[in-house]
Amino acid sequence: MKTEIISSGFGGQGALTIGKFLAKAGMREGLNVSWLPSYGPEMRGGTANVSAVISDKPIASPLVSFPDILVALNQPSIDKFGPNIREGGLLISNTDMCPKGTNRKDITVIEAPMNKIAKEIGNIMVLNMVAIGIVIGKTGIVKYKTLEEDLSKFLKKKNPELLEANLKAIKKGIEIGKK
Repeated sequence: MKTEIISSGFGGQGALTIGKFLAKAGMREGLNVSWLPSYGPEMRGGTANVSAVISDKPIASPLVSFPDILVALNQPSIDKFGPNIREGGLLISNTDMCPKGTNRKDITVIEAPMNKIAKEIGNIMVLNMVAIGIVIGKTGIVKYKTLEEDLSKFLKKKNPELLEANLKAIKKGIEIGKK
């Protein structure tokens, strides 16, 4: 099992965090992982992205050119990385920020209004957790319990009032991914 993921969005949407938490959970579950962010000048409103690889075998390179999964939080992410998704791969698209989507017929596409869902939960900052939930709901690449433990440990120090909203967002994403 080897899954290559690109997560991409505007700086500040949490695209890098998606890759970070998936890789960290995979590592805690005994898998080999890599996490390679790209966020130079993109942090100021451009498209930031991260490549993550989760595998049961050693990983030769952290570079991802043809992802199995693309998490696109904005349309420029689909425009840039969508054509390179492997045939049979998965596109997870934030419909609130991806008005054109994709015309690919050889991949699975899961669309969700992530901004809207995050606002309904009570904080736009959890839209990336909706995306993580969709990834694990669809693929089972890591366990919810592992993410919950990692997130709890991280947010208890940094932002404890956001923990409940983040966990709720992941659970909502899992529901969407399982449909």
